[in-house]
Amino acid sequence: MAYQVLARKWRPQNFASLVGQQPIVTALRNALLEGRIAQAYLFSGIRGVGKTTAARVLAKALNCERGPAADPCNECTACIEITRGSDLDVIEVDAATYSKVEQVRELTESLKYGPARDRYKVVVLDEIHRLSRQAFDALLKIVEEPPPHLVFIFATTEIEAVPATILSRCQELHFRRVPGQEVAALLHEICAAESIQASDAALRLVARAGEGSVRDAVALLDQLATFGSGTITDDAAVHLLGGLDVALFRQLLAAILAGDAAGVAGLARHIEEEGWDPRHVYSQFLGFCRDALHLALGGRPDQVDMSLEEAEALAAAARGAGYENLLRMLNQLLASEAVVRRSESGALAVEIAWLRAAELPKLTRVEELLGGARIPESPAAGVSGGAATPGRRGGESGPPAQGPSPALASGAPGLGAAPESAAPGPNPPVGSATPNADSAVGAGAPVAGAADRNLIGRFLEEISKRKQPLAAHLEGAEDLRFEDGRLVVVLPPGDTYLGARLRQPANRQVIEEAIAKVWGPDTGWECAAGQGAAAQSARASSPSTASSATPATPGAIGLEGREAAAGTTTAVAIESNPTVQTILDIFGGRVERVEEHGSPRED
Repeated sequence: MAYQVLARKWRPQNFASLVGQQPIVTALRNALLEGRIAQAYLFSGIRGVGKTTAARVLAKALNCERGPAADPCNECTACIEITRGSDLDVIEVDAATYSKVEQVRELTESLKYGPARDRYKVVVLDEIHRLSRQAFDALLKIVEEPPPHLVFIFATTEIEAVPATILSRCQELHFRRVPGQEVAALLHEICAAESIQASDAALRLVARAGEGSVRDAVALLDQLATFGSGTITDDAAVHLLGGLDVALFRQLLAAILAGDAAGVAGLARHIEEEGWDPRHVYSQFLGFCRDALHLALGGRPDQVDMSLEEAEALAAAARGAGYENLLRMLNQLLASEAVVRRSESGALAVEIAWLRAAELPKLTRVEELLGGARIPESPAAGVSGGAATPGRRGGESGPPAQGPSPALASGAPGLGAAPESAAPGPNPPVGSATPNADSAVGAGAPVAGAADRNLIGRFLEEISKRKQPLAAHLEGAEDLRFEDGRLVVVLPPGDTYLGARLRQPANRQVIEEAIAKVWGPDTGWECAAGQGAAAQSARASSPSTASSATPATPGAIGLEGREAAAGTTTAVAIESNPTVQTILDIFGGRVERVEEHGSPRED
């Protein structure tokens, strides 16, 4: 007798032998026992999971001499002929070669007649998604209203290609991928019956290589048994299936988690020298990392498709690495999977993907900072503990202001400073904290200036939190200083833009809220026209000049600014428009000029 391949020899002949499809088996058995036979069934799923086999078993159960029964006897004439494929009343059609509308019409015409001998005439249409649109249309009528003796069984691997008109007339049963443990158990049973010597590790590797398809796994087992003359060694399984042993996977995982780029590159080079398919190895490593992720979450080692000793070793390594690190690494590898699959240089793409994953441990410090860890203060940090000092503006030159003196850092009275452990709250206005504030400012001008700069830095930070574009506008001012218990915004000479921006009610409210947060709720502010870089430097060197600045009304520009703005009334009016304000705030722009186009429009 000619040799029969294991996939055909071990094809299930009853529902009890169907592996991994218990829900479908239960549904079909109940339908047979209760007489609830549908007019059409649609079996969907990947290749090799039992769709066509289930269709043949169902046809035997319907036409068995002892049935309809939950399981066919496989002894009567009908069962034997259906198993051989010679029963006249069970028609198996391959839709891939029977896709023309004329062929389907001939089939439907022959189905109007009753069965020759059996109880039902059963039509099995395999790969039904290959039918043309016209063929589907020709099939609709008889599928919807078939004769009482007719049962359709459709099978497809691409259910999305089947028209909804066909789907709505069928009972759909989806065949799932068979778990690796069940496939491995079936392979062990086949090896015991066929006198094939194979280790559990080799069988698990074969089951995993089948990717949920029982037929593929049995075919691989047949191939390995032929290669080894009835003996399947672990090395032969690794080399023929293009996989890796678990020890090498574990080394690669440890090198990636440790950030050992040299070790990762060495393992990638070893895989290339051995001649393994890099894309297949990459896919297997993704599955290995997934097992590690599940074990890190507390999964049981006996649920992993590997030996118990290897699973326990992997569980210890995974829990030591941590769930978060494994999840981050697996996400990085999965994002590179499409690039590896499409790349013409598969080995290089795999090595780059692994090296990129090995860089992830360096991001731990960044995540701790983003998670709320305290950033170390620089020597130039201000009183507020990390508030940025204002950058150079106007006529300023040289490095930023130096840090406060020890007396200031310890919370000396009269300077508005407070210990870091104190509860947050508005600071009292500078210059009014103690009765001798004026003498303190005059005697210790450098210290007071540093404190003012630190507070102004906090003010800009508060503005930035509330309205980032406004903070950018304030950075363009000639100077910001605190005098006589008020914040003074010094505008560049002849400026009309910044003054108009600060006059807007929304911006004024933001400024007042920030001032109240830094200096207290009773602190005012004002705008003053600047006199250029030279005058600013002279005023900075003369304290009396700075203290005799002409006051202005809060939130308004000085006299010079108002005179300069007299010729730009139209621009100011345009900027006051809420829509224009929003656009200028988003893009940080300004109105240069206003032009009229077309005929004027009446309001």
